[in-house]
Amino acid sequence: MRAARLALPLLAILSLGACAGMDPQQRAVGTGALGGAALGGLAGSFSGNTGWGALLGAGVGAGAGYIYDQSQQQQYRDNDRRDYRQDRRYDQRRR
Repeated sequence: MRAARLALPLLAILSLGACAGMDPQQRAVGTGALGGAALGGLAGSFSGNTGWGALLGAGVGAGAGYIYDQSQQQQYRDNDRRDYRQDRRYDQRRR
C-alpha cells in the first residue's frame, strides 16, 4: 500500500512531462479524451460500468477535441489569418 502511495504521484508527474512536446491539435484531442473519460467514468459509476463509461467518454471526448481544433483552424482561415498553430509558436518565441 505504501508503494502505491508513492508510485501514483510519481506517475502523475511523469505523465505531465509527456505533454510538453505536443502541438495544439494533440493537446485539444488529449484534453478532450481526459475530460470525456472523467465524465464517462462518473456517469458509468451510476450504472455499475465505470470502465465502459470511461472508455466511451474518452472516445467521445477525443472526437470532440478534434472537432474543436478543426473548427478553430477553419475560423482562422476564414479570417484570412495564418494557421493558429503558427501564431501560437510565434507568440511563444517572442516572449
